Amino acid sequence: MEMHGISVHVVDVSRGLVAQGLAVRLEHLSTHGRIVLIASRIGARGTLEELDDLKSQCVPGTYEATFSVGDYYRRAGVSMPTVPFLDEVPYRFGLADSGQHYHLPFKMTPWGFSCFRGGA
Repeated sequence: MEMHGISVHVVDVSRGLVAQGLAVRLEHLSTHGRIVLIASRIGARGTLEELDDLKSQCVPGTYEATFSVGDYYRRAGVSMPTVPFLDEVPYRFGLADSGQHYHLPFKMTPWGFSCFRGGA
């Protein structure tokens, strides 16, 4: 069976663990405006598990995933400035072929991040 849809995996590389509890919002930026597909938290495996149920909603178009990095580190008790360097981190991407799988590995620290289309 061919895998399609969107998946997200988040690692807190500053502490060497998956970013369990990180809030993530995924929106489809359609001609009708922003449509929130999911607003949830990263689970114990480092993934946004609820995305498995949204495969039929992954149509070609522009999407935006927003990662609540500042809130995650505050909740984890990490010492940060009052105004964090990273707070809400948006990542806008295009989905050209709904038959393909679009995997977003998100690696983060309080001071930087990396997100790209992975091969999973």
